[in-house]
Amino acid sequence: MDIQQPVTLLGGLSPAQFMRRHWQRKPLLVRGAIARFTPPVRRAELFALARRDDVESRLVQQRGDTWQLRHGPFARRALPPLAQPRWTLLVQGVDLHDERVHALMQQFRFVPDARLDDLMISYATDGGGVGPHFDSYDVFLLQAHGRRRWRIGRQKDLRLREDIPLKVLAHFEPEEEFVLEAGDMLYLPPRYAHDGVAEGECMTYSIGFRAPERRELAQELLLRVAESVAEQEAPEHRYRDAGQQAVANPAAMPEELQQFARDAVTRALAQPWILERALGEYLSEPKPSVWFEPTASGLLQGGIVLDRRTRMLYDAQHVFINGESYLAAGRDAALMRRLADMRRLQAHELARASAEALELLTSWCEAGWAHVCSDEESLL
Repeated sequence: MDIQQPVTLLGGLSPAQFMRRHWQRKPLLVRGAIARFTPPVRRAELFALARRDDVESRLVQQRGDTWQLRHGPFARRALPPLAQPRWTLLVQGVDLHDERVHALMQQFRFVPDARLDDLMISYATDGGGVGPHFDSYDVFLLQAHGRRRWRIGRQKDLRLREDIPLKVLAHFEPEEEFVLEAGDMLYLPPRYAHDGVAEGECMTYSIGFRAPERRELAQELLLRVAESVAEQEAPEHRYRDAGQQAVANPAAMPEELQQFARDAVTRALAQPWILERALGEYLSEPKPSVWFEPTASGLLQGGIVLDRRTRMLYDAQHVFINGESYLAAGRDAALMRRLADMRRLQAHELARASAEALELLTSWCEAGWAHVCSDEESLL
């Protein structure tokens, strides 16, 4: 992707301009972000996804000032009639289950993959919505079908209603209002309040981003560091206190034990690239509902393409894929980084790979993380 090239998706801004001017700063409304947009997932297909156990779905219904929230899966008869107003079906992670939606997500890869999360589809009947709320992450709201009226505002009072099962703002104060039609898109920074209401039947695609909390990230990384140290540390590295004297105050914490604990953490974090490795493994780990089908890989002569569910990242020393890490250097590292960026390798690129790299790629294909390209795909 040429990040300096203006694109219709961002209203004529280049990705570089958008990131400087709007990302985490201010909203952007784009009319005709995708011209003549045809939704890749139709209503019947969305309802079929909502029936599946491996797909996260929710149903929101509003009757007067009463809100109801239910979690899927949903049989078709469990959904309200289409003629009934003010209900919404939310289906999460549709990009994991549909190749066309996954392809649509690729247009937003001017943001690092480590931040890109998933695409949720919201189907609503007339008057449907989820109430005024805010998200803790950036979001692109792409209108796929029908019309939805959005009211947005820089909300200072973030208190939520306590009488309903949804995170709805208690005192929403909108500042602007837009009606989006198919192909229009609205970008909102984190914590920007918004309320979308369907005008007739409509469908909205929400492209969301990962924004881990500091404490959540610290907890996850420290657990991974501890597991890594446990695999490498000799079992005899235990606290010893042969010089411990008898004590008159037995409840007092020994200073030597406190120092031993500090040293243990310091030694763990001092290992080369241990935090970087833990972070890459965490951010590349698939969601719990994701599973892969092992396949016979065959020869890689035609090239390979990553499975749409595969998350692949890299840093200066490692390649990360689906929660695993590999040290990478030299020509093979450049090849793996290209696979992560382009999500495919052509036959002529594979010809430069070492025997070790080809063996690793073959194992990924056998695990279902990547697939051998067909003749048609290899020409793309």
